[in-house]
Amino acid sequence: MSKASFFSASPAFINDFVGLWGEKPFRARQLIHWHFRKRVFSVEAMSDLPQAFRERLEQEFSWHLPEIVSLLDADDGATKLLLKADRNQLIETVILRYPHRTALCVSSQVGCKLACRFCQTGKLGFFRHLSASEILGQFCLAESIVQKEGRTISNVVFMGMGEPLDNYDEVVKAVQILTDPEGFGLSHRKVTVSTSGLADKIVRLSEDVRVALAISLHACRDELRSDLMPINKRFPLAPLKEAIQHYQRTSDTKITFEYILIKDKNCSVREAKELVHFLQGIPCKVNLIPFNNHPGLPYERPSEEVIKTFQKYLMDRGFVATVRYSKGGDVSAACGQLAAKRVAGLGEVPQRLSVLTV
Repeated sequence: MSKASFFSASPAFINDFVGLWGEKPFRARQLIHWHFRKRVFSVEAMSDLPQAFRERLEQEFSWHLPEIVSLLDADDGATKLLLKADRNQLIETVILRYPHRTALCVSSQVGCKLACRFCQTGKLGFFRHLSASEILGQFCLAESIVQKEGRTISNVVFMGMGEPLDNYDEVVKAVQILTDPEGFGLSHRKVTVSTSGLADKIVRLSEDVRVALAISLHACRDELRSDLMPINKRFPLAPLKEAIQHYQRTSDTKITFEYILIKDKNCSVREAKELVHFLQGIPCKVNLIPFNNHPGLPYERPSEEVIKTFQKYLMDRGFVATVRYSKGGDVSAACGQLAAKRVAGLGEVPQRLSVLTV
């Protein structure tokens, strides 16, 4: 029987098992401090814990982090990590460095079920959900890399491989540990869950955890959105908007809308008008993401003139609209370019992993 991973252990769970082992409460506090505050992910390095206690921790739990298969550094500060998760399947994680913060884009599934037309992952298909320990393992591994640079991960975005709300329970568990004040202690405003529009799960999320919410929108006409994003057939725009408004009322936070601009598809004045109409009544900001060209997809990036015209239309009507030029393009780590090029047992596959900009 395989060991449970320590990386899915919450502070409350640590307190519980340390007590059951007959150890004094301060041992749990020491362990929590090493793991969550000092962000040390090897029990061997927890030097003030007794040797017998460390040995038992090694015996009872797996301390295995994802294996780095490849690491590519982009010129703009992004690092793309190809990782071997459990079952020898490959996922990708991206570190995004900015002057005053360091963000991490994590994957939540191997593959994806939703088959968005503009997304490389949609062509890969779905293999399985990642466990909370595999999600948090991406965070711990990235943290161990940036610590050497004097940085720490300040923001986490669930915008990598997969649809986070399709893997609801494991994603929520990971978010709870990331935002627990006794855990990693990230602000709920700095942990963002992105969804392609699972309306029922958006409502549920508002009741279970505090987290920033990003909606992959990309069109505000049901016919067009269903063409780009088949999930719209299940959750059309009207019920999606109701769920978003419920989330906003419950959480009292601004919603972020991600809108990929695709040439001759969704960025004319007509689509801008439809977007403005949809956004009425929702405190929000809009990230406009010029499509990143990649092979195998029949779409192109619009001209700068079209991008600026679309942005101006929104801004003239009072909306915060930012054009996000994705990091990591030179190592295929930008929005829509990420890809687990190899899947265990399948040989080489094309680049297929959708990652939205942070």
